[in-house]
Amino acid sequence: MPKFIGRHTIFHGFGRGPGETPPGQAPFTWWGSDRFRLPDGTCETNVRLQAEDGAHSSGILYTRGGERTAIIFDHPRADFSSHYLTPFLVADGYAVFGGQTRYLGNDVNCEHECLVADLAAQVRYLRAAGFEKVLFCGNSGGGPLSTFYMAQANTPPPGRLSTTAAGEPYDLNELDLPQADGLIVLAGALSEGALALANLDPSVLDEHDPLSCDPALDMFNPDNGYRKPPDQSRYSPEFLTRYREAQRARCQRIDAKAKQEVARKRKYRTMMSEPGFKALPLAEQNEITRMAVAANTILVYRTMADPALTDLTLFPSNRSIIGLMQPDPQTANWTIPGFVQMMTAEGWLSTWSGLSTQVNMHEDAKKVTQPVLGINFERDVTILPFVTEGVVENAASADRTLIRIDADHFAFRDEGERDAGIPETAEAMLTWLRARFPGVG
Repeated sequence: MPKFIGRHTIFHGFGRGPGETPPGQAPFTWWGSDRFRLPDGTCETNVRLQAEDGAHSSGILYTRGGERTAIIFDHPRADFSSHYLTPFLVADGYAVFGGQTRYLGNDVNCEHECLVADLAAQVRYLRAAGFEKVLFCGNSGGGPLSTFYMAQANTPPPGRLSTTAAGEPYDLNELDLPQADGLIVLAGALSEGALALANLDPSVLDEHDPLSCDPALDMFNPDNGYRKPPDQSRYSPEFLTRYREAQRARCQRIDAKAKQEVARKRKYRTMMSEPGFKALPLAEQNEITRMAVAANTILVYRTMADPALTDLTLFPSNRSIIGLMQPDPQTANWTIPGFVQMMTAEGWLSTWSGLSTQVNMHEDAKKVTQPVLGINFERDVTILPFVTEGVVENAASADRTLIRIDADHFAFRDEGERDAGIPETAEAMLTWLRARFPGVG
């Protein structure tokens, strides 16, 4: 009996249990279809890894024996140990490593610079296991992460980054970053910071009050062009200019708060390192220590407010008016879960700040010389076509391919067979792989 592989808890949850089907849609077949089961003979190896900086991560290696190429799925915080494409790849003769990084399930203090060490540990493990070729498949937030890694690995020391986005020492030049042999970007974000900036609600007046709202900057205000779905909104160029400028201004304010927090901790860490620190009264030592290590959590409300969600004339595609986590974009913006919402200063600056993050797929792709495949989901409501197109256009590789799939961000469709986009995506990826990378030897 084929073994079942669980669906991704973030990207294929949708708040419905198995067997629940939205009105007007064909039955959802994920849980019963043999297409989504691991092939007979699949070996699942639980892997525990330790990065060079000492942090631990893990994953599952799927093999049937004799594979010469391994494909890594990674995401900064989501669990890709059972990615929906795994059964297809394994059945076709490719090994799959489903990664779980040090920040699994929680990106409150996620720093992408540190994640580079986790991905390096994965590549080293697979090389040591005997695989001839190792590729990254970066899905969603894993797209910018994988591209970021490849750009740094392809950069010889001392040209790599040496600090985090917060300015803290973290020297990638001192790490062993083995190169990968190829890159697949599957519905990957430009960066999580860029995605957050595009969705940051500029109408928030008070960062401590989630209900505060400037109606002049509210994209859900009918006076600004909003129409209740399924009607399409229309925003004027003047409103959009003000809106985008106000988004950047809000991001700058949050960045300033984060940088102030970082500077405070750095100041007191310096005091702890001074020769006279241990001679101070204990109460004073305690106060300095607390100021050096305590973190004020940054709360970021309303982070799903991109006008492109409701005005489909912006970056035209086949998408519908729908929120990523909620059917109604306004509800998605004003409720939980959304993007970000709670971060440390260091995590915000590295991961979710569109102005401070050091991750950018379009820029990082310029350092990727290995074969590149970009897969764009044409119905994606958050990863718009220009993102994947820009990766393929900017890649330094002579072997660049762009594929468009008629599906949403989760490879689903709203009519017909709900999950038909998944095997179509798998076959497109396998066609590309077969022409370039060996399967079973």
